[in-house]
Amino acid sequence: QVQLVESGGGLVQPGGSLRLSCAASGSIFRINVMGWYRQAPGKQRELVAGFTSGGMTDYADSVKGRFTIARGNTVNTVYLQMNSLKPADTAVYYCRATDRTSGQIYWGQGTQVTVSS
Repeated sequence: QVQLVESGGGLVQPGGSLRLSCAASGSIFRINVMGWYRQAPGKQRELVAGFTSGGMTDYADSVKGRFTIARGNTVNTVYLQMNSLKPADTAVYYCRATDRTSGQIYWGQGTQVTVSS
């Protein structure tokens, strides 16, 4: 099993920045790729940014040029740097990991990001 814990969410004014962190524990050798998703009230969960199996990065069009996903110094940590935040970015942000063998998907508990003046 893999456990994911997100941190770094909060309340920020429009135009501000936040950095989210995701730390994986447990059977981290099982992880293939990791990424960030978000879910706003009344909307479906959507990809924000992620790593592909080939090591490339993928971003939602709405966050390109503003958000950056990065790996930490350890294989089990992923960050999401969010700049120029907008009210439309308000959502619960989830870290996701995929098992390299079974394809099982693991989710963190989520962290709330609220962009408001």
